[in-house]
Amino acid sequence: MSFEDGIVALLPRLRRFAAGLSRNLAEGDDLCQMTIERALKARHQWAEGTRLDSWMYRIMRNLWIDEIRAAQRRRQTFVEEEAGLGVGVAAEQEVRTELGFVDRAMARLPDEQREAVLLVMVEGYGYQEAADIIGCPVGTLSSRFVRGRDALHNLLEGGQ
Repeated sequence: MSFEDGIVALLPRLRRFAAGLSRNLAEGDDLCQMTIERALKARHQWAEGTRLDSWMYRIMRNLWIDEIRAAQRRRQTFVEEEAGLGVGVAAEQEVRTELGFVDRAMARLPDEQREAVLLVMVEGYGYQEAADIIGCPVGTLSSRFVRGRDALHNLLEGGQ
């Protein structure tokens, strides 16, 4: 598989991770686009035979951190779009409602916990792989994940 084909194959996962990090689909798509642009420009830095997905997630995470810092410097406030505009059968509406609850609960987690939960629970990475992507010790990732998972559970169960 070529480098470009590998990126194309990763697009759904990259979009999901970007939306989770940014808490906003439109901003997530922008982050995904910036990640792909950066990866294409830095293609020579990727070592063939290593995991392209981990490399791409690291790029995305670094860009996300840069964007947060830039936004803080600009002191801009971003308003989230409302979700739940779907019209359809009752079961589909119920699923959308539940996903909306999960999205809102995820958005309330601190950034480090949300990032750990996204990588481990949503993307399916092991603790070591997720820690490598984030660039922290595995113990730190583990504690962030456990705190985030427990907080998410409490939020979803109505515990505020």
